[in-house]
Amino acid sequence: MWRDPGLPTDSFYEVRAERLFISVTLHFSKEKKNLIQLNGKTLSQRRWQAAFSPEGYLDIAPTLTRIQRGGIHPTIRGEVWEFLLGCFDPRSTYEERDQVRQRRRVKYAKWKEECRAIDSHVGSGTLITAPIITEDGEPIQDPLVLLQAIPNQADSGSYGNLSSNNSPVDKGQRITDKKIIEWKLTLHQIGLDVLRTDRTLVFYEKQENLSKLWDILAVYAWIDRDVGYCQGMSDLCSPMIMLLDDEADAFWCFERLMRRLRGNFRCTDQSVGVESQLQSLASITQVLDPKLHQHLETLGGGDYLFAFRMFMVLFRREFSFGDSLFLWEMMWALEYDPDFFSLYEAQEAGVSGDKQEGSKGKAKSIRQFGKYERENMRSKTDAPLPITVFLVASVLKDNSAKLLQEARGLDDVVKILNDINGNLDAKKACSGALKLHKKYLKKAKKP
Repeated sequence: MWRDPGLPTDSFYEVRAERLFISVTLHFSKEKKNLIQLNGKTLSQRRWQAAFSPEGYLDIAPTLTRIQRGGIHPTIRGEVWEFLLGCFDPRSTYEERDQVRQRRRVKYAKWKEECRAIDSHVGSGTLITAPIITEDGEPIQDPLVLLQAIPNQADSGSYGNLSSNNSPVDKGQRITDKKIIEWKLTLHQIGLDVLRTDRTLVFYEKQENLSKLWDILAVYAWIDRDVGYCQGMSDLCSPMIMLLDDEADAFWCFERLMRRLRGNFRCTDQSVGVESQLQSLASITQVLDPKLHQHLETLGGGDYLFAFRMFMVLFRREFSFGDSLFLWEMMWALEYDPDFFSLYEAQEAGVSGDKQEGSKGKAKSIRQFGKYERENMRSKTDAPLPITVFLVASVLKDNSAKLLQEARGLDDVVKILNDINGNLDAKKACSGALKLHKKYLKKAKKP
C-alpha cells in the first residue's frame, strides 16, 4: 500500500502498509516546522530497483546521493539499511548475497540455541523482568520472581509448578561460570528495557515483537562478552525489528550497527564510553564557537556530559520516530565506505588490521564513498571523527544564543536542550553538520 509521497515521513507509520509497517501513535509538537517530506528527492522503490544490474550488482553512488538528499522511502528502508550498515557488499550478486544471508541465519540460530541451552526463556516468548540468579550464581527461589518469569503459570493457577524441582528458572545447581553469571544477570535488565522501548508504537503491543527484541539483545549480550548489554541498545535495535521481518536479518543489522557504536558502551569507574567523542565535541566547539565553549566551561559543563544521551542512542530522544530513522540513514549514507562489508567480515574472521586495509583498493572511484567520507579523504584526515560529533555541535550552535542568554547553570543547559526534543529537523541538522565539518577542517589546517 503506497502513501501519498507528499505526506510527512512520520505520517507513513500511522497507517498499516502491506507486510512491513504497523500503525503508530506519535506525539507531534504543534510548533514543529519543516517536516521531512517524501518528495522527488527520496530514494523510491523504482529507483532502488533500477540501481541493480541483472546479476545484482548495486550502483551505490547514485543511491547514496538520493539518500543524502531525501532519505529512503519506508517500503524499502530495511533492505537499503542492510547495505548502508555493511551487511552486504554492493559489488556482490543476488546469488552471493543469498548465500551470505543463509549463512548468517544459520549462525544466529546456532547462537540462539546456545543461549536457550543456558536459559530456557530465550526464544520462548517470555520476557525476564526480575533477576533469576544472584551475583554468586545462586538461583533465586522467590515465588514472586518466578511468577514474573513464568506468567502463564499465574494465569492457570498452577502455583505448585513453581517449585525448585520443576521451575525452568532453576534447573541446575549453582552456576560457577563467570561468563554465564554475567550474561544471566543482564537478562532481567534487557526485559525491563524492552518493555520501556518505543511504547507508543502499536507494533510492540504484540508479545511476539517484544520477544524478538528481547531475544536479539540477549543473543548479542552472549556473543559480545566485552560489552554485553547496556541501556540504550534497545533503542538502537528496535527499528531493525520493525523494518526486517526475519529475526536473524534484524539481528545482523543491529550487530553491524554495534560494530560502529560498541565503543560508546564501554564504561568503567574512571571513564564513559563516549568520553572521546565528548572531548572531540569540546574541541570543535572551542574552535567554532569559543564564546559558547567558554560559557559552558564557566557553568561547569566543559566535559559536555549533558550531550551524553545524544551520542548513546543517536538522537532517538531528540527526534520523532520517523525523523530519527531519516537522520540515521542520511548519516550512514554520508559516512558510507564501500569497504565496510569486507572490513567487518575480516574482523569477524579475526584478520589483522593490516590485511583489512588491503581491501581499500577495491573501490572503483571516490564516488562510491559518502559525502562526509569523501571530505575526510580529500583532507587526508588520519583519524576522522564520526559525523555524530558534528551533528551534536550543530545542535549546540543552533541554540548558542539561547544557551548564552538563558543558561545560568548546568540544569538550565539540560532544560534548554530537552525543550528541543521532537522539534529538530533531521535534514537541517545533517546540513549543519556538514558545514561545521568543512569549516572545522579548514581551521584545523591553519598553523
